[in-house]
Amino acid sequence: MYSKILVPMALDHGIGNYSLKVAQTLLQPGGEIIALHIYEAPQGSVSAYLDEADVKKAFAATGARLSERVAGQANVKPVILKGHTGRSIIDYAVQINADCIVMGSHKPGLKDFLLGSTAARVVRHAHCAVHVLRNPA
Repeated sequence: MYSKILVPMALDHGIGNYSLKVAQTLLQPGGEIIALHIYEAPQGSVSAYLDEADVKKAFAATGARLSERVAGQANVKPVILKGHTGRSIIDYAVQINADCIVMGSHKPGLKDFLLGSTAARVVRHAHCAVHVLRNPA
């Protein structure tokens, strides 16, 4: 059992709720689950065409959506960060001293072979245990 579990969530995929259920099962009494969403701001030339106010509004809306997804779940705290998904998950896990990461992975293509690219990066570089889940549906 784990005392601090990080659950990275892509809000546009349905596996986040399943990941939270698995994390609840692995959580020791009195432990904490952090539901993390990484907001990747548009990069390169795309960002030149976006109004900063619109980017801030999208970030706030994403944070509200994450809070809504985890509302009412015991021991779950929502956190949203800006950055590169894989690197931010690894860095935040170290920052909060997580002892486990529970994350979903999409069905890979040939490029990713066994795991999705973000899950593969986290598995390779995380300082703690990582449970990678597939959507059970």
